[in-house]
Amino acid sequence: MKSFMIMTVAIVTLFLVSSVYAAEIPTLNVGYIFTTHHTPLIVAAKKGEAFKFMGVYLKPVVAKDKYELIVDGKPIATFQLIVAKSGTETAALFARNQLDIAMASVTAMMAAIDKGTPMKILSPLQTEGMGLVVPKDSPLSNWDLFMAHIKKAQKPVKIGYHSPTSAPKIIMEGSLKQSGVKVTEDPNDMTAQVLLVDLKETTNLIPALTSKQVDAVVGPSPFPEVAVSRGVGKIVLELRDLPPKGYWHDFPCCVTVASDQAIAKHPKVLEKFVELIAKTNAWCNKNRLEAGKITAEWIGLEPDIAGASTLNYLPKFTKNWMQGANEYMVILNKMNKFTGRLKGKKINDVKTLMFDMQFIEKVKM
Repeated sequence: MKSFMIMTVAIVTLFLVSSVYAAEIPTLNVGYIFTTHHTPLIVAAKKGEAFKFMGVYLKPVVAKDKYELIVDGKPIATFQLIVAKSGTETAALFARNQLDIAMASVTAMMAAIDKGTPMKILSPLQTEGMGLVVPKDSPLSNWDLFMAHIKKAQKPVKIGYHSPTSAPKIIMEGSLKQSGVKVTEDPNDMTAQVLLVDLKETTNLIPALTSKQVDAVVGPSPFPEVAVSRGVGKIVLELRDLPPKGYWHDFPCCVTVASDQAIAKHPKVLEKFVELIAKTNAWCNKNRLEAGKITAEWIGLEPDIAGASTLNYLPKFTKNWMQGANEYMVILNKMNKFTGRLKGKKINDVKTLMFDMQFIEKVKM
């Protein structure tokens, strides 16, 4: 009887300790989009324990769905991956408190912060990797020909985009307006030269192009490369090469963000996640071919497509990145896209509102 009681107490104690330990491991919802721009998260998930040398890595619980964040050999959080269709949808999920961490375009996150969504930008992800695509049989093979077509067209030239606050859409609209082109989103405005068409999500970019719903599309990698690979489109130019010359080079695109609530409740988890992504960014820059193949397999692309994009992953914020982010704010304000907390502001005016850099500043590469 005594032995039985001792064993029972031991089992109960073990159960209680295990329960307490399990309770200490939070589950956070992590959002991302099926794009090569989010390669670092995909690579970190796929490489798993191979990244143990970084001091932090992801351990699969359910492949492509649920992962444990491992630090010093122990799990400190469980991540439930959630695929969003766009940065706009990502922002909406944050507003509904359905995401804790995510990757999305900086412009979409700016729009969310402007509206009052309690969130912060934690670290940069990448620059470049955006293109303007026309049907394969189009005679418009460069920007000069494209602009000439816009100027002589009898009705607005339709350019599709996947999200109202996406970087490709903002850059294209900004460049057109700086070039003196009248742009509208109103299909009834026949006085405009360009009609921007909201296609709602990235998966609609290529179908809209092939069905002639639009004359061209702008979007993030890998969709321009996919259009070329499938023989249905051709890239007029990378958006980095839009006029004014050199103005759009190294412009920010995607970032890692988190809700204010997640930052307050789980700072250690955020610190280690930011560290993992920063180190994986550096790894992706050094191992572009392997990183591209991993992403291609994950999102269902031909292996050569993901490696064809011109992405630059950033382990840290840079002076150029901040200047580019500020230019986005200037452009968005000129377009009257901000109506709330960012209206009329420049980046230095709202840095503490938009950013929480405590985690990225701790990362030692």
